[in-house]
Amino acid sequence: MPLTSHRRLVVSATLIAALAAGVAPATSASAAAPQAPAVPKTADTAPAPDMEGVVAALNAAMANGAPGAMARFSGPGGVQSRAVGVRDRVNGTPMDVRSRFRIGSVSKTFSTVVLLQLVQEGRLTLDSPVNTYLPGLLPDDRITVRHLLTHRSGLADYTDPMFANTVPGFESVRNRVFGYQELVDLSLALPRTTEPGVSYKYSNANFVVVGMLIEKLTGRPVTDAYQRRIFKPLKLRDTSYVHPETRIAGRHVRGYLYPDAAGDPLVDSTEQTVSWAQSAGAVISSPADLNTFTKALMRGRLLSPAMMDAMTTVTPTDATNTRFYGLGLRRYDLSCGAQVYGHTGTVQGFYTYAFSTRDGKRSLSAMANSSNRGAVNTALGGTLEAAFCGKKPAAATASRADRDFSSLPAERDLPERR
Repeated sequence: MPLTSHRRLVVSATLIAALAAGVAPATSASAAAPQAPAVPKTADTAPAPDMEGVVAALNAAMANGAPGAMARFSGPGGVQSRAVGVRDRVNGTPMDVRSRFRIGSVSKTFSTVVLLQLVQEGRLTLDSPVNTYLPGLLPDDRITVRHLLTHRSGLADYTDPMFANTVPGFESVRNRVFGYQELVDLSLALPRTTEPGVSYKYSNANFVVVGMLIEKLTGRPVTDAYQRRIFKPLKLRDTSYVHPETRIAGRHVRGYLYPDAAGDPLVDSTEQTVSWAQSAGAVISSPADLNTFTKALMRGRLLSPAMMDAMTTVTPTDATNTRFYGLGLRRYDLSCGAQVYGHTGTVQGFYTYAFSTRDGKRSLSAMANSSNRGAVNTALGGTLEAAFCGKKPAAATASRADRDFSSLPAERDLPERR
């Protein structure tokens, strides 16, 4: 046999074996091997967004208790926006997609981008212990930077006891200004949730430590890093890190917090320091800016290809085989096979979804102005299916129902009592 033919056979066999080895999906949130980034669908084969379905999801959020909701989709066909209800219950001002609002835990993706840029610059490494950079902060030298970004550190979420009673808990911190160390101490006073690296357990404490790392390595407040590294380069004019100022400047949505007891009045929670979250959740933005951010991130404008591969390598967060987490980034696998990357956000009075396809060609941001109302959050998640999967053929509806993302209860970024 000629040498070149022999080489072809060897290469072909190697490729077949490699492909065969990569088809088994991860199914466990605790012990699954990470999934490498998937090859995205091309925009040419992507379905048109079902904007009627988006509106139906927004209306469902309202039917479940949100005063208003809105969504903005950006894709090859242009921008399409929808809004329902009101952004202010007192004066009845209609919801407006040009308005700013608190994005809650979507802030975690902004914080991750900054930290990964510092990794690119050689200022830290993902698999080094956190205590290498913040000596003595944590009681376990096994906790690495990667464990923080993947919610696998075992650090307890101090917001669980903080908001065990939703409205009293909120009012006790509404105007309070915490130091990072105070929040870490609140976490360390609670039992650890897992051994480092063993399993996924969402905790705001992880991203408080991320903020500490950013400030230690840059020598500047975290707001400076956001501004210089993300907001200014992407021209995100409606996006800011507001702490400890309580106001949302300019045109904005008012947020409403549901009390735990049915029938009690909603609490206007718009103005607060969000000091209990800081780098885990204090960013304010708009639908257009969130579209710009997630698209730019996925297109590689903020991170190197190697960092993007690391960020989008995911492991499951539950047993549905539809929800995954990478580095400060969620991946949701939708019923039509589309995979979208981004983050959810919950802060008192606001639920947010901000997601994009891996090629960055299609993005959706959606918001409802209430919280502590899980049915609202679940309904708002239906905008993802409608926007990225398009209209469902009648014959396919039943067969796809078991994998329909919008039929699953929303993941919680804060404790939910209702």
